[in-house]
Amino acid sequence: MRFGRFRQAMYRFFSGRNGVDQLCSALMWLGLTISVVELLFPSVWLRLTFTAVFGYAAFRMLSRNLQARQRENFRFVRFFGRIGKWFLLQKNKWRDRKTHVYRKCNNCKNTLRLPKITGQHRVCCPCCQNRFEVKL
Repeated sequence: MRFGRFRQAMYRFFSGRNGVDQLCSALMWLGLTISVVELLFPSVWLRLTFTAVFGYAAFRMLSRNLQARQRENFRFVRFFGRIGKWFLLQKNKWRDRKTHVYRKCNNCKNTLRLPKITGQHRVCCPCCQNRFEVKL
């Protein structure tokens, strides 16, 4: 019976809170990395940085200002999503280097994956329907 009351109290406390999102997870991983580095190279500044990062992550998790936290998370995902997409593109280019070639559309700058067949080809971009010539 007591466990049920405690659970209800916890539900009430955490309802309406931000919780863990992508930015909070990244802050926790950053804090964990700083903590490991601080174990190897003890420093007051690293300890303070670790405390600040985990403190901010806890603040974000327990915050009730959902709009502000969602805006922060959106900016984080938008910025680091671009970086992640670039690394994924480089990985795919390396994986497909023998069978495909990647070219940019002249109109919308979207990256197209084309089969590696030598010669002149007419390509249609799936995003903007622009048709252009590609020589491989």
